[in-house]
Amino acid sequence: MASVPSLSASLQQRVSTALTAAVPSAEGADPLLRRSDRADFQANGVLGLAKRAKTNPQALAATVLAQLPPDDLIAGVEVSGPGFLNITVADAAITANLARRLDDDRLGVPLKPDPGITVIDYAQPNVAKEMHVGHLRSSVIGDAITKILRFAGERVIPRHHIGDWGTQFGMLVQYLIEHPHELDHGGDEADGEKLDGEESMSRLDRLYKASRKVFDSDEEFKDRARRRVVDLQAGDKETIALWQQIVDESKIYFYSVYDKLDIQIVDEDIVGESAYNDMLVETCRLLEESGVAVRSNGALCVFFDDIKGKDGEPVPLIVQKADGGFGYPATDLSAVRDRTANLHATTLLYVVDVRQSLHFRMVFETARRAGWLTDDTTVKHLPFGTLLGKDGKPFKTRAGERVRLEDLLDEAVERATAVVREKGEKIGLTEEEITANGVQVGIGAVKYADLSTSLGRDYVFDLDRMVSLNGDTSVYIQYAYARTRSIFRKAAAGQTAKAHPELPLAPAERALALHLDAFGDTLAEIATVYEPHRLASYLFQLASLFTTFYEQCPVLTAEGGPAEVENRLFLCELTARTLHKGLGLLGIRTPERL
Repeated sequence: MASVPSLSASLQQRVSTALTAAVPSAEGADPLLRRSDRADFQANGVLGLAKRAKTNPQALAATVLAQLPPDDLIAGVEVSGPGFLNITVADAAITANLARRLDDDRLGVPLKPDPGITVIDYAQPNVAKEMHVGHLRSSVIGDAITKILRFAGERVIPRHHIGDWGTQFGMLVQYLIEHPHELDHGGDEADGEKLDGEESMSRLDRLYKASRKVFDSDEEFKDRARRRVVDLQAGDKETIALWQQIVDESKIYFYSVYDKLDIQIVDEDIVGESAYNDMLVETCRLLEESGVAVRSNGALCVFFDDIKGKDGEPVPLIVQKADGGFGYPATDLSAVRDRTANLHATTLLYVVDVRQSLHFRMVFETARRAGWLTDDTTVKHLPFGTLLGKDGKPFKTRAGERVRLEDLLDEAVERATAVVREKGEKIGLTEEEITANGVQVGIGAVKYADLSTSLGRDYVFDLDRMVSLNGDTSVYIQYAYARTRSIFRKAAAGQTAKAHPELPLAPAERALALHLDAFGDTLAEIATVYEPHRLASYLFQLASLFTTFYEQCPVLTAEGGPAEVENRLFLCELTARTLHKGLGLLGIRTPERL
């Protein structure tokens, strides 16, 4: 496997060399190369360089042009406007570069030159509570970023910081002690059958509601529950065992939801709030001894000059409460210590909604002051917006309750299956194929709607639009992939995919080919900025360009004869593999027939 430099990267190097030859003091100058409507690429770096060199930009552009004689890569260059260089790439170079990509398992996409260790915190459901629509974005975004970074060669360690600790567990455990069969399964799992997530959630919901009812009406039970919290925090064996039973029951439910969402969650990545309990006292001691945190009205606080409330008074980060209890800041700071010191993370990512922005800003600054975050560690909160209903308000049921995540996914699959059935029956899909494709299209539609939205923006959840075959949807992209597969099924014996660099490219072929060549550059950028919507945008544009190519350039009946058929099949095959890989990195499946 060998990486294949993109045409853009090769041009970048050539133009940079020409700029240095024209202005020796500008060694390594950025040619500011961009795709262009007037040519294949436009180099805009001459203008800034001319200004620094105090020379005429058009004259400098002419000098640079003289250093760029046409070669096997560059078919032509012309100066336009005040000094722009419009560059046209040779057709043969385009096809040859794509041929090298198709020969590589990674489509020529290079690995990061300096991969590190990224710990990414995402998918944070709460134990003994149902997952709702608010858990969707963190899970989908975090999973896509994980896949993209791993493909880039980064070592990625997911951390699912589940809510598995707190005072409510005293109530749950105490009730379980007094009603020991509340979480009994009935023995089905002993026969090797798959544990049912819905049943697990039903048991947990029943436990929570029953214990809450007694807690609110029985003062003696309330006292016993509060004492049980102390036992839990002290590590009492019986209490811990029952708490673990509640956590394990919740995991059965979590796994069933993530299985439906087509996201793999494994036990070793689930490191909840409880995992940092033993570090909390030491975290506070280190902060206080170093002077980073101070006592204020009995609480241990960290103050910031630039963070003030509406009254103008400083808003502190409260690491330890006056009663000795610990909140989220202590846990999150302990997690930073663990992830940098023990996991040796070079990058920390937190996929958490935008409402936590101030919290993470304060936590990160505190960790820097304490020396737990250094200049060698990149730390980023990747805040995401809210899922909205068609009324523009946070997405809820008609009764005003949060929508269950499973209900949302089930409805998406139901709608998608109807769309697949309408189209699939015309092409002879079996009932089994319709059902399987309905799941892949429905779940893909939900994920794509999320991932095609830039992180900080809210977006409207509209299933009718999401499962449409038209517009910027995953279904449109999946259909483009299925169309490439259909072409190969219809190909006659002897019609195979093969690159022919000697053939000229039609405009639609060139547009498709140049976009295919940019796949690696796109992924490299995303692995740096952590914005999966850029990949979604790239794939939608690729599907659109392929559709234009399909309409304008007959593949199996190409007029240019067998060589042109092979060359166009070659473009179809690379398009298919790029769509498959790109959607896969977003966690979206690609049905072979749609």
